Amino acid sequence: MPSNKRRRIKSLSAAIRDDRKTSVEVKQDAQELPSWSDLPAELLELILCHLTLRENIRFSAVCKRWHSIAVSVRLVNQPPWIMYFPKFGDLYEFYDPLSRKTYSIELAELSGSRVCYTKGGWLLLYRPRTHRLFFFNPFSRELIKLPRFEITCQIVAFSCDPTSPSCVVFTVKHVSPTVVAISTCYPGATEWTTANYQNRLPFVSSIWNKLVFSDGKFYCLSLTGWLGVFDPKELTWNVLVVPPPRCPENFFTKNWWKGKFLAEHNGDILVIYTCCSDYPIIFKLDQTNMVWEEVKTLDGITLFASFLSSHSRTDLPGTMRNSVYFSKVRFYGKRCISYSLKDSRYYPRKQFHDWGEQDPFESIWIDPPQDLSIFM
Repeated sequence: MPSNKRRRIKSLSAAIRDDRKTSVEVKQDAQELPSWSDLPAELLELILCHLTLRENIRFSAVCKRWHSIAVSVRLVNQPPWIMYFPKFGDLYEFYDPLSRKTYSIELAELSGSRVCYTKGGWLLLYRPRTHRLFFFNPFSRELIKLPRFEITCQIVAFSCDPTSPSCVVFTVKHVSPTVVAISTCYPGATEWTTANYQNRLPFVSSIWNKLVFSDGKFYCLSLTGWLGVFDPKELTWNVLVVPPPRCPENFFTKNWWKGKFLAEHNGDILVIYTCCSDYPIIFKLDQTNMVWEEVKTLDGITLFASFLSSHSRTDLPGTMRNSVYFSKVRFYGKRCISYSLKDSRYYPRKQFHDWGEQDPFESIWIDPPQDLSIFM
């Protein structure tokens, strides 16, 4: 009898040891299994790029690591979209570089016109047949006419939304290397105002816009890299005594002028140089010392470059920051060509593009609508 009792105790002890061993092994296995919180940051950022603000906030409640990544890519600003102008017909396409989706809409109002500039979701367009410049919002369908004005080789821009009382439309054309003709207008005006200005330095403009409005002034890059500044309030014009940014030796290729882009961000003036066989070079104007400085980082800013209008954004998803996006899409509309200063490479890889071969009137960046139901 005692021996049976000892056998039962021994068997029970063995069972307890087995259970403890199994429990330890399960815990070890659980520790060895990958955790959701250990997913690569790049993958988490890619997932977050497709979430709404509400979903982003829920995502951030999972753990501390997910919270830090969710906050870093939380969408405060929307990137602009690429608007494509068809060679035939009235169907216009819009490409969202964030979601990589394409939308389309019929815009018969734009028939016979060509695009000049964009800002705040508004287009500035020109009808050569009637010499009519007008504003048009493709999402609200609102149209604002301007007085007739013949555009030959001028570059054109406007300061802010045409619904604002401070909106100014600006054009500049060189009459000679030392004289430019500047014309201005505003919504509601009955005629344009034109005046000639003398340059101390040579200034030759181009039909491809290298023009931005910053801190109340229009900045215009000449064909050879000199920077002209027009103040619409003081009615003054000046070509800055700043030697042009130094071009790389292999930059002077076919249609080299198209490979330059001008942008601004919070008062900073930026020039982007590109060529088909090398990486982009970005210069920022040091307005204190009046020199162009090459920049190696954009400090989180994203630039969106196109021939007729370039833009800048902050607070975009992490994968889009510190990059230059170009108005060209590859792989059947799946990827927008961009260059990352952080990674020192193009995306998609090896997508060097000869911008001189692209039609400047083919596409332009435009602020997207808040309501996507217009595409339904």
